[in-house]
Amino acid sequence: MSGGGTRRVRAGRRTVEVHRPDKVLFPGGGDAKEYTKADLVDFYRAVAPFMLPHLRGRPLMLERHPDGIDGPTFMQKNTPDHYPAWITRVELAKEGGTVCHAVCDDTATLLYLADQASITLHRWLSRSDRIDHPDRLVFDLDPSGDDFEAVREAARLLGDLLDELELPSALMTTGSRGLHVIVPLNGRHDFDEVRAFARDVADTLAEAHPDRLTTAARKKERGERLYLDIQRNAYAQTAVAPYTVRPRPGAPVATPITWAQLDDPELGARRWTIADAVEQARTNPWSGLLSRGRALGPARRRLIALRG
Repeated sequence: MSGGGTRRVRAGRRTVEVHRPDKVLFPGGGDAKEYTKADLVDFYRAVAPFMLPHLRGRPLMLERHPDGIDGPTFMQKNTPDHYPAWITRVELAKEGGTVCHAVCDDTATLLYLADQASITLHRWLSRSDRIDHPDRLVFDLDPSGDDFEAVREAARLLGDLLDELELPSALMTTGSRGLHVIVPLNGRHDFDEVRAFARDVADTLAEAHPDRLTTAARKKERGERLYLDIQRNAYAQTAVAPYTVRPRPGAPVATPITWAQLDDPELGARRWTIADAVEQARTNPWSGLLSRGRALGPARRRLIALRG
C-alpha cells in the first residue's frame, strides 16, 4: 500500500518502506524510458531470487544516486548507523583503519538499499568468512569506444583460451560498454595468486593479438585496442553484481548470458533493462556453472606449457 509519499513493500518476514516512490531516477528521452524509484524497487524484488545467490556473504560498495542518474553520485562503502539492525554488516581492514560494509543476504536488504537509491551494487569477489580468498576471477573486456563487435571477438578469444586451460567460465553483459568473463574458483588461492594468474592469462592473449588487445592500464597507451582489465582481482576491489542496474539512460542491467548468446546479433552491453532482465534471469543462463570452482594449479601449468 502507499500513502503520504511512502509505499510499504513486503519482503519475507519484513516490510520495507519506500520513500518518494514516484521520484524519477532514470529520466526518459530519445529511445530511453523513464523509470522511478518504485520501478527500481519492483525490479529488485522480482530479480531477488536470481540475484541474491551472487550477493550473500559478500561485502558491498553501493553506488547511490539520490537525485537520479543526472544528479551527484555517491560511492558508499561504510554502512551508516541509521541502517536497520537486521542488515548484515562486516567490518574489514583497510589502510589506516577499518570499514563496515553492508552485506545483502535477503530480499528486504536489497529493497532497503534500493530505497536508498543504491542503483548499482558492486560486490567483493570473496566472501566475508574467507575474505582474503576470492571464489571468483573476473576479466573485464573494456572497448576503446562503443564497438561491441570488438568485445564479442575478445570474449571468444578469451573463452577459447580458458577452455584450453580447462577452466569453466561464464559471460555477463555489464550494462555499460563491455562484458565480464567470470571464472569460478575453489577459494584456496589468495588475491595475489589469483591476480597474478589473471595477468598472465591476459598477457598471453594480448601478446597473441597485439593489434586488437592490450593490458595497458593507461588509456593513452591503448589506442583503439580493447583493454583486458584484471584490476578487480585484488583485496577491497569490487565488480558489478549480476542483475544489478547501471546508472545509464533506460536502466540497463548487468545480465548473465550463455556462451551461445554471444552469437546473437542483437546482443550488446546494454541489451537488457529493468523491463526485461528478469525474463533472461529465468532462463538460468549460468546453470550451476559457478558451483564448479576450480584450483588454479593445473591451469597455471597448462598456461606455462602454452607459452612455451
